[in-house]
Amino acid sequence: MKALLRSSLVCLLSSSMLVAQSTSTSQSTVSTQSKTRRTTTRRAAKPAAAADSTAEQLRELRDMLNAQQQQIRQLQSQLATRDQQVQQAQQTANDANAKAADAAAKASEAASTVGDSKTRVASLSETVSAMKTNDQNLAETIQSEQKHVNEATETPTAIHFKGATISFTGSFLAGETVWRDRGMGADVNTQLTGAPFDGAPNASLSEFNASGRQSRLAILAEGKIGNWTGRGYWESDWLSAGVTSNSNQSNSYTNRQRQIFAQAESAGGWTITGGQMWSLVTETRNGLQNRTEVLPQTIDPQYTAGFSWERQFGFRVTKAFGKKVFLGGAIEEAQTLNLGGGGASTFTYQQAGNTGGLLNNGGNTAQQNYSYNWLPDFVLKAAFEPGYGHYEIFGLLRGFRDRVFPNATAANVGTAASALGAFNYTTMAGGVGANARFAIIPKKLDLGVHILAGDGVGRYGDATLADVTTRADGTLAPIRSGSALLGLELHATPKLEIYGYYGGDYAERQLYNGTGSIGYGRFTAATTGCNVPTIAATGNNTPASSTTNPAACAPDTRDVQEASLGFWYDFYRGPKGRLREGFQYSYLNKQTWRGTGGSPTANTNMVFTSFRYYLP
Repeated sequence: MKALLRSSLVCLLSSSMLVAQSTSTSQSTVSTQSKTRRTTTRRAAKPAAAADSTAEQLRELRDMLNAQQQQIRQLQSQLATRDQQVQQAQQTANDANAKAADAAAKASEAASTVGDSKTRVASLSETVSAMKTNDQNLAETIQSEQKHVNEATETPTAIHFKGATISFTGSFLAGETVWRDRGMGADVNTQLTGAPFDGAPNASLSEFNASGRQSRLAILAEGKIGNWTGRGYWESDWLSAGVTSNSNQSNSYTNRQRQIFAQAESAGGWTITGGQMWSLVTETRNGLQNRTEVLPQTIDPQYTAGFSWERQFGFRVTKAFGKKVFLGGAIEEAQTLNLGGGGASTFTYQQAGNTGGLLNNGGNTAQQNYSYNWLPDFVLKAAFEPGYGHYEIFGLLRGFRDRVFPNATAANVGTAASALGAFNYTTMAGGVGANARFAIIPKKLDLGVHILAGDGVGRYGDATLADVTTRADGTLAPIRSGSALLGLELHATPKLEIYGYYGGDYAERQLYNGTGSIGYGRFTAATTGCNVPTIAATGNNTPASSTTNPAACAPDTRDVQEASLGFWYDFYRGPKGRLREGFQYSYLNKQTWRGTGGSPTANTNMVFTSFRYYLP
């Protein structure tokens, strides 16, 4: 504004001076021209008149200058006033700018404060919401814990004792029946080689038996020890008979051990187990873990022909390599079954149990004999779970021994029999096997396949066919044998399981002389009387044993086959246990090697029922 006023003043002064100068110049020019003309024309002018004229012009010029100075002073005054106003306006503007800046700062601070307040409010809201959620979760957790405490107090699933957890999972109470169209004199447990031939008196008599002896008591105790888990497992039932056990009145049968073992399992996949347990030969469902054995679902506790198993002492070490590969080895109790076939030499390999040594004497019957074992049985096994099914391969190594007396019979007339020259004979045998189980229809239909084949492996088959026979010199010869089983299991509904099995155990013919009278599967074995009706041997209400063959009937068994079909239906399955009903039908067939009267067979139809309550 000040610069504008100054520019206006300068322009005004310049204009005034130019006007004055122009007027003076014009008057001078006019005067000069007039003078020139007058001089030219008249050549006469008075000096006084010229002086008066100049003085008049000077006065006019002075007056003009005075007037212009007055105007300049007025303009300067106005300019000063305007400068003052400009300064005041600038000061006012500066004050306003300062106030605006201060207001902006305060506004920014206020906005920041408001933003912080909003953030704090939002954070506080989130905190409050989180606290509400935590309070709700805490309340739910407390309710859940209270529920668990109440359940653990009122309906405990396990007992906690000094760091160990004790449970009864696997225990059940059973009421079961069996009907056979040919009597065996047996409870629900079936002797698979005991099917009577047509000539036996009991072949014409059916039998019905009922009991609760398969009821089972199982106790599992386990606790953590650093990176290891320690376990102890005890399992028993009442499928045992004492010396005085009978079904006359009290039906008092004895408790027997099924499994009793101790186990240590590391977080790194190692498991060490020792005690009585299922043989490592038996198929498992999960890796090589104890207590996950895959047993046929039959009611018959003898299971079904073709199934390979033992329950005996074992010391087992297994290793899990992740969740797909498992390796294990076991040292297990050995036992040579009763000799198969026949021979002419004198030898020994077993005796009746010594009661002083706490083995069963049993009246010196063949079922209570114990072999002189020189080695335990050895089992190596690998299991694979690639994501579709469970697969196993295993090997079994066994040793057999007897003492042979070659001079037990006098060589010449007048020469006494002698133990001189007696010697011990040992031989090794074994076999290989495989198990496979996978879903044909996922979660609906499973297929199971099992096979075991080798020399001297009859004891591991369900029919327990003979392990060994003898050669002409009295040495033991392992019998080539095998077992196979095929099973289908249908999970029809969450409550209904339907199963079907077909399998068999086989023993090969092995002869060691020209007439076929020494070895197993003898041509000279008497078979002419197997299908001829026989009078009860002892009479007077004391019939012969159901497992005793008729006269002139002593064949060597070739194979035992069995087909089974059944179901289990769960009436209830939940936190209070399981209540179920079962039904099983089985057809049992026994084939023999041809002897003096052909190859007799024996068949039996069997029906089982079961009603069970399983502890939770």
